[in-house]
Amino acid sequence: MHKAHFLWVDDEIDLMKPYILFLEEKGYRTDCATNGNDALRLCREHHYDILFLDEQMPGMSGLELLTRLSASQPDLPMVMVTRSEDEGIMEQAIGNRITDYLIKPVNPKQVLLTVRKILDQKELVSGRATHSYREAFARITDEMDRCVSASDWMALYRQLVYWELELDQAAHPLRELLEVQKREANNAFGRFIRRNYEQWMIAPAERPLISPELFEKVLLPLLSSEGQLFFIVIDNFRLDQWLTVKEIVNSYYTSHDELYCSILPTATPYARNAIFSGLMPRRIAELYPDLWVDEGDERGMNLQEEELIRRQLQRLGIRKSFSYHKISSNREGERLMARLPELQKNELNIVVFNFIDMLSHAGTESKMIRELMTDDSAYRSLTRSWFMHSPLRSILEAIAADGVKVVLTTDHGAIRVKNGVKVAGERDTSVSLRYKLGRNLGYDPAKLFDILHPENCGLPAPHISTRYIFALNNDLLAYPNHYNHWLSHFENSYQHGGVSMEEMLVPLITLTPK
Repeated sequence: MHKAHFLWVDDEIDLMKPYILFLEEKGYRTDCATNGNDALRLCREHHYDILFLDEQMPGMSGLELLTRLSASQPDLPMVMVTRSEDEGIMEQAIGNRITDYLIKPVNPKQVLLTVRKILDQKELVSGRATHSYREAFARITDEMDRCVSASDWMALYRQLVYWELELDQAAHPLRELLEVQKREANNAFGRFIRRNYEQWMIAPAERPLISPELFEKVLLPLLSSEGQLFFIVIDNFRLDQWLTVKEIVNSYYTSHDELYCSILPTATPYARNAIFSGLMPRRIAELYPDLWVDEGDERGMNLQEEELIRRQLQRLGIRKSFSYHKISSNREGERLMARLPELQKNELNIVVFNFIDMLSHAGTESKMIRELMTDDSAYRSLTRSWFMHSPLRSILEAIAADGVKVVLTTDHGAIRVKNGVKVAGERDTSVSLRYKLGRNLGYDPAKLFDILHPENCGLPAPHISTRYIFALNNDLLAYPNHYNHWLSHFENSYQHGGVSMEEMLVPLITLTPK
């Protein structure tokens, strides 16, 4: 087992072999690359603790490589190896977040001193975060007891996500403590939603910003002031996932992020249709019966999004040229990228990216994918890897170059489910794991959130006795028949549709080109 894993990039790598062998003797593993392109590829494929890079290389220089990696891997310590202490070179290197530098010819002891200094600093930072969270634990618990509004819960959720990211590399027991605190917070959040959700639907002035209000309250004011706008929806995108890619996006944008509240069920057929229609699901079914599809219908429930957008704009009296695109593969994303010059003629361009939702569903069905998503930290890491190499990143960079503002958001989040709650239902009861609707449902009302009168919460009711039930925290709803089979199959998968901070409190980001 090696102490750490390094990458050394130098076009004369054979001359560096003595230093690499010296590091091997000290217990460190070192990969080699002779050019910038190979280095970028290796950095995509492996996690490195330190990167050593030669300043003078043919093709992509060390400074160019430094700039590219600083944007994509801001936490990777980088050591510049140079033949001179030229002030201009060093200023550029320092400006691009160089960690340290070595002057050729390099003394092996200098290399070892640099390695130990960097690794000790990383351990110190981790230790500082550990100590700080211990101090914050009691304060967060106290604030949890005082949360009385949606904005209180959003602020608390931000704190918990902040510590999740800070403690990603911390000692395992402390991460477990944070998970326990987050479960306690989600339990309390569930009680808050049970007390307030129906009232939010009755008295809009008392509720946070919700799905059907995004167009009227967020997009249209921006469109009026900017004249042109991109609206990008990443299906199933959580706050922690946004913060994982935020630094990359901030290479070409100034970002302002806030949270809004997804409606229930926190599932695409309801939440995204509500965004694009500007209406609660029940109202869509009443106004546009040709565009609404009930649960269980063989037709897809999200096939009418473009028409819902068109009718919402008409209803609001907005005469703007717009385009709508749904991206479910890299090829579709590349085709959209090629069409960007043409899309610039529109005042509003709307794009849905389905990758995160597809990843979540793949983690349910594929053992291999689930093993890659062993916890939330791995889930975030997969999101970052996807974003780094996805057409979305290229599209955002191109939009920024054209000086066009972007609103980036999602329809709902997802939570990693752990515990089963037994529910009995008739044959036509919906099959979702985090919510169900149907007649004569059998369940323990203390263990979930039930809506007995769907009309009060803006939800359609196919039958007069239809009710909706929602899983709380990280529970999943399972039938008594084959209960253990269902639980073992879906346990630790990412699901959505229910009541949790991860599913309901989702990011809404305004991106202004730099």
